[in-house]
Amino acid sequence: MPKKLEDNPNVGELLHEWSIPEYEKQERPKVWYIVMGVFAVILLAYSILSASFLFSLIIVLFAVIMFLQAHQEPIVIPFGITDLGVIVNDRFYDYSEFENFYLVYNPEENLKMLYIDTAGTFMPSLRVPLMDMDPNEIRITLRSFVEENLEKEGEPFSDMIARKWRLR
Repeated sequence: MPKKLEDNPNVGELLHEWSIPEYEKQERPKVWYIVMGVFAVILLAYSILSASFLFSLIIVLFAVIMFLQAHQEPIVIPFGITDLGVIVNDRFYDYSEFENFYLVYNPEENLKMLYIDTAGTFMPSLRVPLMDMDPNEIRITLRSFVEENLEKEGEPFSDMIARKWRLR
């Protein structure tokens, strides 16, 4: 369980620090909004005709979230790697909470991402954009504390779809 920094946990020596956006703000052309709007209307009509009102609610909520997200700037979150764990905003994660990590680096697609798999069943994996950080330096630092998963080389399919369709 991550600790709040307000409780003054010993976080150790700060090795790397950078700021990350809460989510990636996508520049979407008007065509994207038209296509997604038509797609949402078709799904909404189908859900009403099939009497699946929960599906209708999910579609409407998704559309509202996408609209709100398009009209606000993401919050900038501080991220740090220390010799005892990882700092995300106001939370400190001990290295014992992590199972492994892997890096995805593809300069052609402007993709530099750090994925940290958590050991807990109910804790989600951390997805951290590397921004201007050197992936090799991050890899060398994290290898000292957490096992690197060398089998995973690409980004998860869900992340790839979200990036290609500009959903994130």
